[in-house]
Amino acid sequence: MKYFLYIILSFVLVSCNLIKKEPEKEVVARVGEDFLYKDELLSLMPKGVSSQDSLLLVQNYINSWATKRLLMKNAQKNLSEQKIQEFNLLVSDYKNDLYTKAYLEALVLRSLDTIVKDTVLSKYYVENKDNFKLSESVLKLRFISVPKNNDKISKFKEKLKRFNEEDQQYLDSLSYQYSNYMFNDSVWLKSSELIRKIPPLNQENLGDYLKKSQFFELQDSLGVYLMRVNDFKKTNDAAPLAFIKPTIRQIILNQRKLEFIRNLKKDILNDAIEDKQFQIYDEKDE
Repeated sequence: MKYFLYIILSFVLVSCNLIKKEPEKEVVARVGEDFLYKDELLSLMPKGVSSQDSLLLVQNYINSWATKRLLMKNAQKNLSEQKIQEFNLLVSDYKNDLYTKAYLEALVLRSLDTIVKDTVLSKYYVENKDNFKLSESVLKLRFISVPKNNDKISKFKEKLKRFNEEDQQYLDSLSYQYSNYMFNDSVWLKSSELIRKIPPLNQENLGDYLKKSQFFELQDSLGVYLMRVNDFKKTNDAAPLAFIKPTIRQIILNQRKLEFIRNLKKDILNDAIEDKQFQIYDEKDE
């Protein structure tokens, strides 16, 4: 019996040593029953701040913290009960919306099929082509801008017009001499971007250069601009598929996302009904 009591007493003593009391947090300010603790302030202090600046930051934060709570307490005292209930409902709704949105976004990120095949893009484009009108002209072209004193301008003209593999290699090798250039003539370029790249162009004269398979030479006080237009689309024309592929892809993904969320909500509701977690009471059930 004594041995048994000794075992119990030893266990109690060991337990008392293991269960240590949590150190109390250091309070730096109080407003009513609300407390601001030192560790909260330390977590807000940026690294490398001088002691004088830290002191100013701490004081500003404490004053701001106290002001917010004092205003809140005064508001709760002076606002009507009805208004307080309305605000509590709004806060509750906002909290629910935040949680719900975060949950749905996580599910969408994990489960949504984000691969959009070219056949799907093309089908959507054909079915909705009239909805994709250009707000400005777009062009496919290649161009070079060089200073006026460059002694290879005539050579550049020849190479840029013909543009076979040897020409491309030659032009690429001398790109350091250009003020600006673009050789990828399979990409659609907005007219506004082209005007920024070639200063002699503007909205008034741009139409003069919207001609397929044409070569143009322009000049200004800064230099010479050599341009070969392959294709173009004017304002209010249907946008080329290649130009709006990213937009169509995003539209399709948004549609998938909305459909996924609709189906998810239906499934959640149906599962809750089946598991008897959700029930609507009729008057006759009361």
